[in-house]
Amino acid sequence: MPTADTPLAGAAPPASGAADSEAPGPGIARAGRPGPGPETAAPPRPARTRTGTVPPGDWAPVPTAHGLFRLRPVTLPHDLALLTGWMNDPEVAAFWELAGPPDNTESHIRPQIEGDGRSLPCLGLLDGRPMSYWEIYRADQDVLTPHYPARPHDIGVHLLLGGGTDRGRGVGTALLRTVTELVLTYRPCATRVLAEPDVRNARSVAAFLRAGYRKDRELDLPGKRAALMIRDRAPTSPG
Repeated sequence: MPTADTPLAGAAPPASGAADSEAPGPGIARAGRPGPGPETAAPPRPARTRTGTVPPGDWAPVPTAHGLFRLRPVTLPHDLALLTGWMNDPEVAAFWELAGPPDNTESHIRPQIEGDGRSLPCLGLLDGRPMSYWEIYRADQDVLTPHYPARPHDIGVHLLLGGGTDRGRGVGTALLRTVTELVLTYRPCATRVLAEPDVRNARSVAAFLRAGYRKDRELDLPGKRAALMIRDRAPTSPG
């Protein structure tokens, strides 16, 4: 699958404490323009994964300072228009490279939905409102694997925020922490969670750092030079 990352564009983050230094990504909605309203009825969830692990759609909702957060698996065609809109935002498209008709977005997402569970595309909901897109994937079985010293059960995350009203007030960093803790809770075999944002995306790298990740190294991946960000389950011993 493509090694997309949090779509952040523009200058590096302002000094610590600035209001707009916290959000990890713009999306289709411009500043001050609301995203979709709360869902009144979510589409059916898929069955449990073939390995018997609890899928993200069944992970417990988590209270955050910004509302009750939960993940819902993407369903097609139900979510296609929403996701296509997000992918056509110029700043998102610069990193995800999925701008264009719905077929572009569908061709990226459907193989994950119909695949073997190595990558799980989800919507992030705050108080029932779809506002972010996440991919939770087996990094140790991904195209990333030849480019870094993989460990069994490494889990990777990709994300984007879809609404302008969710930027600049700490939502992205808070949700990165939340999803990372959910991964480590529901994937007990995983010793760490990875991300690989484009090194040009300074705000994205900064968001991962604020969420408790560390920059391990830079990688030359297909289509980009990436910063390998790692959140260890337990602190690494010195030396």
